[in-house]
Amino acid sequence: MTDQQQVEMTEDQAPEEPPEAGPRRYPSTIGGAFYIAVVLTAAAGLAIIGLGGSWRLGLRVLSGALVAAGLLRLVLRDRDAGMLAVRNRWLDATLVISAAVALTILSIAIPDQPV
Repeated sequence: MTDQQQVEMTEDQAPEEPPEAGPRRYPSTIGGAFYIAVVLTAAAGLAIIGLGGSWRLGLRVLSGALVAAGLLRLVLRDRDAGMLAVRNRWLDATLVISAAVALTILSIAIPDQPV
């Protein structure tokens, strides 16, 4: 039997993939939906800063999004967390909430600059 015949034979015998039960839902987990909400809120904070609004307000909105992400990571199970889950649950939450606290402290601590 030649190599070409073996390739044709194995292709014919390959198992077919099972059909999906129905159309895929997007996002497929509740964590995915929360992730989208967190990203949109963070984008709103960055838009406030970028469009010339109060940078302090923009940082606080961004910090709020990060705190929400950290708390959601603590509450949701690993299989439901979606893209909020990267590492260990407590490490994820600690890092994200720490970044939020640092941004909030910076927005409070930096004095106003003369124009």
